[in-house]
Amino acid sequence: MTTIWHRLDRFLARLRPHRWPLSLAIDAAMVALAWNATYLFRLGFERWISARPGYDGWVLLGIVLVYACTLAALRVPSGLWRFSGFGEIKRLALACVIAGLSCAVVVLMLQLRQVPRAVLALHPVVALMGLALVRLSYRALYEHARQRISGAPDEAKRALVMGAGEAARRLLAGIHRQGWLVIGLLDDDPAKQGARIANVPVLGRLDEVAQEAQRSAATHIIVALPSARASQRRRALELAAPTGLPVLTVPSADELRDGNAAIDRVRDIEPEDLLGREPVQLDEAGMAEVLTGKTVLITGAGGSIGAELCRQVARLGPARLVLFEQSEFNLYSVEQMLTSEFSALPLVRLVGDVKELGQLRRVMAQWRPQVVFHAAAYKHVPLMEEHNAWAALCNNTLGTCQAALAAAEGGAERFVLISTDKAVNPTNVMGATKRAAEMVIGALATQHPGTRFMAVRFGNVLGSSGSVIPKFKEQIARGGPLTVTHPDIIRYFMTIPEAARLVLQAAAIGRSGQVLVLDMGEPVKIIDLARDMIRLSGHALDEIRIEFTGLRPGEKLYEELLADADTTVATPISRLRVARLREDVAPEAVLGWLQQCMAQGALDDAQVRQRLKALVPEYQQMA
Repeated sequence: MTTIWHRLDRFLARLRPHRWPLSLAIDAAMVALAWNATYLFRLGFERWISARPGYDGWVLLGIVLVYACTLAALRVPSGLWRFSGFGEIKRLALACVIAGLSCAVVVLMLQLRQVPRAVLALHPVVALMGLALVRLSYRALYEHARQRISGAPDEAKRALVMGAGEAARRLLAGIHRQGWLVIGLLDDDPAKQGARIANVPVLGRLDEVAQEAQRSAATHIIVALPSARASQRRRALELAAPTGLPVLTVPSADELRDGNAAIDRVRDIEPEDLLGREPVQLDEAGMAEVLTGKTVLITGAGGSIGAELCRQVARLGPARLVLFEQSEFNLYSVEQMLTSEFSALPLVRLVGDVKELGQLRRVMAQWRPQVVFHAAAYKHVPLMEEHNAWAALCNNTLGTCQAALAAAEGGAERFVLISTDKAVNPTNVMGATKRAAEMVIGALATQHPGTRFMAVRFGNVLGSSGSVIPKFKEQIARGGPLTVTHPDIIRYFMTIPEAARLVLQAAAIGRSGQVLVLDMGEPVKIIDLARDMIRLSGHALDEIRIEFTGLRPGEKLYEELLADADTTVATPISRLRVARLREDVAPEAVLGWLQQCMAQGALDDAQVRQRLKALVPEYQQMA
């Protein structure tokens, strides 16, 4: 409910963009009032007007001008009255001393003897008392209003909203219940300039958000453009970042459409907000035809990609979803999520390891999945590079081979491997094992024509476990520094939902033996991502340091989606292409190579690298 305190707080907020002239005018009035109060104190009620000289009005005007100039020179009007304290009183005292002495000297030099000397001496003291009193009274009124509104003075939340469309209208209808006050709207539509929406004015264009007059009263910026193009939302975030205020956003159009959020529930900036890419338009009907009413099995179902795959598959109405996951906790987490969102979906929850062929065969024979998504993998590059090369080979390459083989033996219609851009010209063990896994898929496609084997290759996934966004969030919460390996390092990015939908689309249109690649658009510099996150969290760049740690083992500056000798061909999906890979190794040789690796038993890191180079000639270990 809007109370008198809400209206007062909103009125004071409207005045803050005009703080400088208002403050100077009030101070001038207080100086004039102090001059009259000093006369009253010195001469008493009977004579405080009649005993003044005829030129006293001109003297008062000169004194007001001197005080105003002194206050302006010391930048006193720029101070925030609601934060007035001892420091502000010291500045006022200095201004009064300088102005009082200046006025006294001028009056004496002009030999204006009818001006009482006691008035000249006392006026700076009385003026200081008046200037300080008005500020402290304002602060007391402000804090009392905030306590009446939100229960505590430190809970004040004043928003400047970017966007004045339907989303902003719906936001204004409910956000006040959460303790927010919206002080104004910004929008680029000329027809909305100067208008009022739900009694909140449209103050200007989006690019005016950083102007002092617009943002001075705000504590937060809210971006309310859920239906705008991704590039437009990205521009709004870039405009808001330099303000130094925390930036929030309303839920995206997808979140609102799925019913996962309400328009008045603002949230922090998420990875997909920073990406600024238009979502890929996919063939929803084609994906539904492949998955609806089918039994679907997902390995690595509890990982960040696997869990989103589960959600996207569940949305298309499969007959049964089989969750295959090594981590008990991750399996429990994804099962709880799916039960909450898709209570009618039959779930099979299996703790299992893709390195166990016997278990995979039993699972495939028992549940007969028609579509298998293989998301189980070790993906952390530096971790796999040192002391864990054998584990990466067993899990990423052997695990893929065994999961694919068991799927084919169980009669699966489709098997989709989730691959990575690090498989292109790999410089690390993780990338080389994933490229070997792609080759294994291609080899099995020739031996099991009843199953379509395909791989999907994409870049880094924003917000996935072990990715840069969660790490940056933790580092900002600790006050920094943010660690970036190299100032020039770039990466291709996509969001988790986009990556999951790409995998589903590949299952629908991919042919056996193909590797599908997403047109990832322009790469992103990691240092720019770090700077954006610092600014959008409400910090200045000089408040949180960025530290360069150097490239980690196996890491390269630039990732690629296709090797140099590769070409691509178009698909019906505009931004999804098929990689035409150069295969110099016969399918029998690929599978024979893998059997030899496993027959040798556990290998050390150097031996694993030698074996990978024998199969993947483009693999070049970084010095």
